[in-house]
Amino acid sequence: MPTLFDPVHLGDLHLPNRIVMAPLTRDRATPGTDAPHALNAEYYAQRATAGLLIAEATQISPEGKGYAFTPGIYSDAQVEGWKLVTGAVHAAGGRIALQLWHVGRISHTSLQPGGAAPVAPSAIRAKAKTFIEEPMSFVDTSEPRALDIAEIPRLIEDYRRAAVNAKAAGFDGIELHAANGYLLQQFLCSGTNHRTDRYGGPVENRVRLIVEVLEALTSVWPAARVGIRLSPWTGFGDISDSDPATTFNAAIDAIDRFGLAYLHMIEGDTGAGRAPDDEIAQYRARFHGAYIANNGYDGALAAARVETGQADAVAFGRPFIANPDLVERLRTGAPLNEGDQKTWYGGGAAGYTDYPFMETKAA
Repeated sequence: MPTLFDPVHLGDLHLPNRIVMAPLTRDRATPGTDAPHALNAEYYAQRATAGLLIAEATQISPEGKGYAFTPGIYSDAQVEGWKLVTGAVHAAGGRIALQLWHVGRISHTSLQPGGAAPVAPSAIRAKAKTFIEEPMSFVDTSEPRALDIAEIPRLIEDYRRAAVNAKAAGFDGIELHAANGYLLQQFLCSGTNHRTDRYGGPVENRVRLIVEVLEALTSVWPAARVGIRLSPWTGFGDISDSDPATTFNAAIDAIDRFGLAYLHMIEGDTGAGRAPDDEIAQYRARFHGAYIANNGYDGALAAARVETGQADAVAFGRPFIANPDLVERLRTGAPLNEGDQKTWYGGGAAGYTDYPFMETKAA
């Protein structure tokens, strides 16, 4: 049976090990342009021993932004900034994919172009908070407006253009963010989608936007270099569904037909425990491509899931923040650095690129 440290193919992505760095929002893009910069390149290059780095969630348009200082992939400056990152990762021997993001209603008017209301499938305000620039603080999300059906083609084009820009920036693949209570999951779930047009109501209508976005992305990238992230159990962003099993079964069935590189599944509610194994297994069985498991994994559980064939790879999030050499630490059973939560979001090198590698710590 394979081990956590054996090579694996996720579609056309050939990885030297099965340890994936999950996308982690760190709010350190350039103020004013939301472009990555040299410090971001250093951060990702430090972690390039992961089989695959999935870069932090990256807004596809100014409208898609929901937090201060998160990066974008819609401007020339942002493409150039991401080239610094991909170049540094490739020079270090790594592989990196970009997660394409639209936050939907998880935003604030101060982050939106012209102070406009955030957009959503329906005008239902989230019981959630977001992080704004002035004053730098966490605040309640703003009341959204419902996207008009005439705007949907423009939204899909924003995703397509982001995929084009990701290719120009030198990424090895892309991941569609359809999880964590953001826009695509808002369309998918009945609690946030009260539409009566072809994008609302029956589950096949609520799945439609994900399908049409995937069609756009796979017109730019081979499907074997496109992944998708789902989170059937999340409560983040006040997301809910009246029948999650039916909804996510339908979504996975529709996704499966594309022949994607992988399905990246958050197996539970982040920070609040893992989902039941039988529910995970039922969703896993519906997808016939490679499967990245995520949520609450340590080295032992990750190794067991890979060795039993329950996962092809395992994504680690928070452990990668404080342990740039996480792969080697898991391989050798070395202790992990503890992260400083106060430096997770925003700031500079402190708590970002200054965590020690094992040899540094030993010295």
